[in-house]
Amino acid sequence: MPRPRSKLFPSPEDAENAFYDAFERADIAAMMAVWAETDDVVCVHPQGPRLLGFEAVRQSWMQIFSGGTQLRVRTIEAHQFVSQTLAVRAVVEVLAARNQEGPTSSVCATNVYELTEGGWRIVAHHASPMVPLTPAEEPAPATHTLH
Repeated sequence: MPRPRSKLFPSPEDAENAFYDAFERADIAAMMAVWAETDDVVCVHPQGPRLLGFEAVRQSWMQIFSGGTQLRVRTIEAHQFVSQTLAVRAVVEVLAARNQEGPTSSVCATNVYELTEGGWRIVAHHASPMVPLTPAEEPAPATHTLH
């Protein structure tokens, strides 16, 4: 049986702001308050396996947060699709170690939010490392024509 939630997220943006705030603070309770508490949620961390279900997602965030490194997370290049009950937000996460100057890394992330009885909740998070774009190679000349 789902636990009662004390926070409501009236918009996908509110849920996303809470997600990244919890991420920065390494706050597992705040992080999991944003997730829909179902076996259908999906999470893929950069270079990680596909995790299915609330408990697997919770365990993964606990492991990430237990590392002790707190990150600054800023999102840029947000693109979104929003319907009455579903929102998909594609962002670039710019990550840097908190209290340290130095290089940052960027991650492509797609976050999917669903409007539930308890407000907007994240149901999928998929993040992967940014791969620098390389100039496209010119195609080899065709040796024959196909019609």
